[in-house]
Amino acid sequence: MLRRKPTRLELKLDDIEEFESIRKDLETRKKQKEDVEVVGGSDGEGAIGLSSDPKSREQMINDRIGYKPQPKPNNRSSQFGSFEF
Repeated sequence: MLRRKPTRLELKLDDIEEFESIRKDLETRKKQKEDVEVVGGSDGEGAIGLSSDPKSREQMINDRIGYKPQPKPNNRSSQFGSFEF
């Protein structure tokens, strides 16, 4: 394996400005999200997401992603098709 000298990294003014702008954008998004949660909590919809019932949480996630689970049949004929034993 070849050894080489460490590469020197220089911090440029453009990099600092880009970092500051991204950080400000993230802070504003975080504040907006907090404001939406506070407003959402007062009309009841935010309270549904905070409930401790796992079924309602699972149902809320399924509704959000558009997943409609089909119940699994428990009899042998549905598991093995039309085979007769």
